[in-house]
Amino acid sequence: MSDRKYFGTDGIRGRVGESPITPEFMLRLGWAAGQAFKRDGQRNSVLIGKDTRISGYMFESALEAGLAAAGVDVKLLGPMPTPAIAYLTRTFRASAGIVISASHNPHHDNGIKFFSPAGTKLDDALEEEIERWLDKPLEVCASEELGKASRVDDAPGRYVEFCKSTVPNEFALDDMKIVLDCAHGATYHVAPKVFRELGATVSVIGGEPDGLNINLNVGSTYLDGLKRAVVEQGADLGIAFDGDGDRVLMVDRDGSEVDGDELLYVIASQRFAEGRLKGGVVGTLMTNLGVELALREQGIEFERAKVGDRYVMERLVANNWMLGGEGSGHMVIRDCTSTGDGIVSALQVLLAISKSGKTLAELRQGMSKLPQTMVNVRVAKRFDPLARDDIAAAVRKAESKLGEAGRVLLRASGTEPLIRVMTEGQDAAEIDRIAQELAAVVKSSTA
Repeated sequence: MSDRKYFGTDGIRGRVGESPITPEFMLRLGWAAGQAFKRDGQRNSVLIGKDTRISGYMFESALEAGLAAAGVDVKLLGPMPTPAIAYLTRTFRASAGIVISASHNPHHDNGIKFFSPAGTKLDDALEEEIERWLDKPLEVCASEELGKASRVDDAPGRYVEFCKSTVPNEFALDDMKIVLDCAHGATYHVAPKVFRELGATVSVIGGEPDGLNINLNVGSTYLDGLKRAVVEQGADLGIAFDGDGDRVLMVDRDGSEVDGDELLYVIASQRFAEGRLKGGVVGTLMTNLGVELALREQGIEFERAKVGDRYVMERLVANNWMLGGEGSGHMVIRDCTSTGDGIVSALQVLLAISKSGKTLAELRQGMSKLPQTMVNVRVAKRFDPLARDDIAAAVRKAESKLGEAGRVLLRASGTEPLIRVMTEGQDAAEIDRIAQELAAVVKSSTA
């Protein structure tokens, strides 16, 4: 477990109004980040983007003030997908990018993610440096050195063109009918343009944000509405993003869900068939064992990273591979972008459909998912479950029951006070029973 005070697996996140997700903290965070990102001898600038939750206005202003106090210029992007901020941070040659978002969480949560000048998540050392500055008193630089703020009005158009540039010029969706679920989030004003400009007939749900409805019964964490819309409209498929647009899940024409593991398999298999996979595939500890078995059967290398796209990216860079992802729909396609991007990932799936001449249902048939059960146990404070003897003993007992035909994984969530209990194997009833038994041990251990 990390000893960092504020940063979790994916930035800083919590409930609005509760420490650290307060205006006062965001002011200090902006200043601390400005100090950490500043480079002497140059005019430093930081981009700020946000999703559609109402608290974004408040935190945007606080971060802007803190950065200006540190002598850093601010470029405001407004509501934009997380990967758009990563892309624009690179193209503007900015010192860093900041995203105000709690991703798939409800409106009463919010958080902060940072991007490096290269458009990648920060490494641990830089996050720790920001935390060191947070412990220091805020000192405003001289008036003549204060940062200035400006708004980037053409940010959506820039990002739309970038997304389209990640597929070949001849690629078109003229014969495809698609339903998009934008989760009332950051993709609402850009995703429909991308797919329509590529020729698709597009209908949209979850495209009317009001500041409070982000992820509310819509988006990649709630697919019921999209499933109904796809079937009722006779669409070829549905595409669901989360609130900040870095994840994507799909719905097949018959209304069946296609998760991130299956989408990763579809992209990898098609690229491999064309001879353009460029190495192996990185999944996580949570990736379904069926993915690993199906890829290895084709001769595709597979490696597991810790949960979190930053760890997937670390292994991709280390191996010089191009493709990795998580079952949640968070995929990293390194030869297209520098971070998880829901729109770009969806386009890669559609490209695989186009090149193969097969439907999504046909492409996903090559992989059989093993039954997997996940139980989330809410705790007062995150901790390493395997550091407790009673929990570790229960895990060893469960692993001996499953043998080589299954897996057991317990881990602390990096974004919520949860212990995640996952079991996987060939007998659905058995793995469900084992997961419930382990969850009960965790609950009793923390009572």
